[in-house]
Amino acid sequence: MDEATKKKVEETVLGILRGSDMESVTEYKVRSAAAARLGIDLSAPDRKLFVRGVVEGYLTSLSSQEAEEEQQQQGGDGEEAKGDEGEEEEEEEEEEEEGGARKREYDDQGDLILCRLSSKRRVTLSEFKGRTLVSIREFYLKDGKELPSSKGISMTVEQWEAFRNAVPAIEDAIKKLEDSD
Repeated sequence: MDEATKKKVEETVLGILRGSDMESVTEYKVRSAAAARLGIDLSAPDRKLFVRGVVEGYLTSLSSQEAEEEQQQQGGDGEEAKGDEGEEEEEEEEEEEEGGARKREYDDQGDLILCRLSSKRRVTLSEFKGRTLVSIREFYLKDGKELPSSKGISMTVEQWEAFRNAVPAIEDAIKKLEDSD
């Protein structure tokens, strides 16, 4: 995307976010609405990634504003009341937030990489047809790009939650098998 298009997309996405209910809006809905308003296809991986960055930046600024408002409600700017210990805690929190933002990694398709299980296998979070998916998949290299193979599984959030809830029983079964060997 050229810079002028990026600017238009960013302004449109921010306008949509400002007028949205943050409890029910999703990145997919925002991206679809922006695409419809601008008449631009925003489903390409690089464009998804750009929209995701704008959304995350907006959410980060919202949480910063909420923290400032909460601090003001608790009595002024709070700097005098904190003392050295409070300042140190705040600095640590800021470093953690900054560090957390830097740790986010996306693949060539614009999907969030949650973790790498091995050099070829990873867990990603993506959107497909408006649904959020957790995928555990093997990847392969082709023309310098890492592409997903058919070896793996993609689960809806509901399926992931069912799996996550079953993990203790799975761990118990593994332990019993290991103990019987």
